[in-house]
Amino acid sequence: MMLTVERSHLPGEEPLELLSCVNGSGAQRPPLLFVHGAYVGAWCWAEHFLPWFAERGFEAHALSLRGHGRSGGHDRLHGFGLNDYVDDLQLAIGTFSRPPVVIGHSMGGLVVQKYLERGKATLPAVVHVCPVPPFGLLPSTLQLAFFRPGLFTEINALATGHRASRAALAEALFSDAVERERIDKFYGRMQRESHRALMDMTIWNLPQLWRLPRVAALVLGAEHDALISPTLARSAANLLRAEYHLLEGMGHAVMLENDWERAAAVILDWVGAQGL
Repeated sequence: MMLTVERSHLPGEEPLELLSCVNGSGAQRPPLLFVHGAYVGAWCWAEHFLPWFAERGFEAHALSLRGHGRSGGHDRLHGFGLNDYVDDLQLAIGTFSRPPVVIGHSMGGLVVQKYLERGKATLPAVVHVCPVPPFGLLPSTLQLAFFRPGLFTEINALATGHRASRAALAEALFSDAVERERIDKFYGRMQRESHRALMDMTIWNLPQLWRLPRVAALVLGAEHDALISPTLARSAANLLRAEYHLLEGMGHAVMLENDWERAAAVILDWVGAQGL
C-alpha cells in the first residue's frame, strides 16, 4: 500500500514547505532529507522517492526552498541567493532529533556543498544527484551552447522568466521520449528560478573546497544528462572526494524518470553500505 505524503511548514524568514512520508519503523535509521534543484520544488521527490524510502524503513522528507513549491517568498524570488537557500537547509536540518542523510539534486547538490562549507553540523552522509559542480554552471553552459544550441536558447528563456517549450523540457530532463500526459503534468509545475541564485551558481558564490569537512559522499551522474554531463559529474566527485556512480540510460531528472527506482536503489544500497 502506498504511504501518504504529508505537508507541514517550518517557521523561518519564509514559511518552508516540508513534505514527509513516515511509516513509523525507522527509529534506528537516520532520516533522509531531499533537496530539489532549480525551477521545481519538493513535489519532485514526492512522486516516487518519499514513499519508496519510507516503505524501506526511513523517515523521508523533502524541503521546498524559499520561493519554491508551497514555501513562502515567491514574490521576492529574484532577491534570494544560495546563502538564503543554505539558511533554509540549515533550519530544516535543525528540526531533526538526529542529523539526516541529505540528498541534493542539481542546484540542491550545490546548496548541500555550501551548507557543508559552513561547518555547522556533522552529517552522517550526503548524496549529490547530477549536482551543479563546485566550479559552477559555466562549463555546463558552454557545453550546451556549443553542442545543443537549441536547448541552450530555451534554457536561457526559462532563466529570464519565459516559458520553455515542452520539447525542451523533455530534452533537458529525460533520456527518452516521454508520454505527453507526463510532460504536461511536469510542465505545469515548473516555475521561475532566482536570477541571483543562478548568478551565484555560475560564478559569484561557489563553494570553497578547502573549507568542506570530510563526510561520506556519493555523486550520481546520469548517462544522458543534457544539463550536467557525466564528465562534469565525475569531476565533481573527484573534487568532493566522493564515490561516483553512473546511472546508465538515464537523464537529469532521475527521480522522475520511468526507471527512477533504479536510481533510488543505488542510493539505498550506498547508504546501507555506510552502516546507516
